[in-house]
Amino acid sequence: MPQHVSRVAAAAAVSALMLAAGAPTAPGQDAAGAIGGERLGRSAVQVAPLAGAPALPPTLTGRSWLVADAGTGEVLAAHNAHLQLPPASTLKMLFADTVLPKFDRTTEHKVTTAELANVGAGSSLVGVKEDLPYRVEDLWRGVFLSSGNDAVHVLAHMNGGLQQTVAEMQSRAQALQARDTKVVSPDGYDMDGQVSSAYDLTLFARAGLRNADFRSYCSTRTAHFPGGLDKLTGQRTSFDIANTDRLLGKYQGLIGVKNGYTTNAGATFTGAAQRGGRTLLVTVMHPDTQTRVYDEAAELLDWGFAAADKVQPVGQLVEDTAAARPATITGRAGAASSAAPAAIAGQAHPQAVRGNDPGLAPAAWTAIALGAVLALWAAGRTAARRRAALAADPAALPDPGATALGGHGHRGLARRARALVRHALDFRP
Repeated sequence: MPQHVSRVAAAAAVSALMLAAGAPTAPGQDAAGAIGGERLGRSAVQVAPLAGAPALPPTLTGRSWLVADAGTGEVLAAHNAHLQLPPASTLKMLFADTVLPKFDRTTEHKVTTAELANVGAGSSLVGVKEDLPYRVEDLWRGVFLSSGNDAVHVLAHMNGGLQQTVAEMQSRAQALQARDTKVVSPDGYDMDGQVSSAYDLTLFARAGLRNADFRSYCSTRTAHFPGGLDKLTGQRTSFDIANTDRLLGKYQGLIGVKNGYTTNAGATFTGAAQRGGRTLLVTVMHPDTQTRVYDEAAELLDWGFAAADKVQPVGQLVEDTAAARPATITGRAGAASSAAPAAIAGQAHPQAVRGNDPGLAPAAWTAIALGAVLALWAAGRTAARRRAALAADPAALPDPGATALGGHGHRGLARRARALVRHALDFRP
């Protein structure tokens, strides 16, 4: 069997096996092209209630909103999920997901004047001062609790500068399949062309919460932040900061995640709450008033917990396409933490598809492909040896069970290949 024919046959066999086994298609790749499902590309409210499902809150004013199960990724209901709007400080979730894993939380960094020079006028600030050292963990508390653009700028400079950080954030958004997002500033400060969507912000929150440090920072209600030097004692002072998320500590089971507001962008909020082993994510963008963003988020979470088993999903939160990231966090001075991935969803690896049949795991598809290729290779080698033997001496036909693999035989390989395929088809995550 010619080599190129073997390769084509192998590919065809693997494709046939995958189709026969009912391999899931990539989430969001439908005829309409909307990431996460065709219904999420529609502008009207999308919900598919079953018998006994509660009605959605009647007074929702957000221009865009979405509520989803963090574990399965199922979108329970949505409205204008992919509408591109200014994200304000909720974009800091993407900043944290991009930069946070890079620096040990105990690292100290002395802030320079240049690092604070281009913070936008009217920005929310935590109170970082130049020429003083700050631990990375304090800077992140400034980002999450006070939404401090000054802390963002310092961390961005540590990461190689504002432009490099923006480029990395855009790349991270692409890996998360957050195609509605255009990053111009790392802190979410109003900039021409900077947009995101309720769907994308929910993806950022889901990805971030898999990091133990991200989860810890966004759930912190109050903290001490380093101040200046006391002129009398020469000692470093400190002051208290509080999380600006108004639902934290007030809504039952709330984990975080991030709020945002600017005069031009309006109010935005992405939250996560956990009850009875289920974690829900909610995003609300641009309601009628700033305070309504919290009310509507709470109403949607209440509805989601009540309706989770009484509605059919209208879409799916797609998965990160980047290479698998380490499950442990280096930000704890080398102390590994594996609690966050399971804590968000009750499972370490949320499924990329929904329904009773979640599809085969990557290892199972590898086994199928390997089995098919082994079987085809063995058959090709045997056929080639038979042709060569016949051409040299028709009487010297080799034993049909012998191959170049040391007597295992192509029949044995075929049996092993079939066994691999059967094992793969029996394996379900």
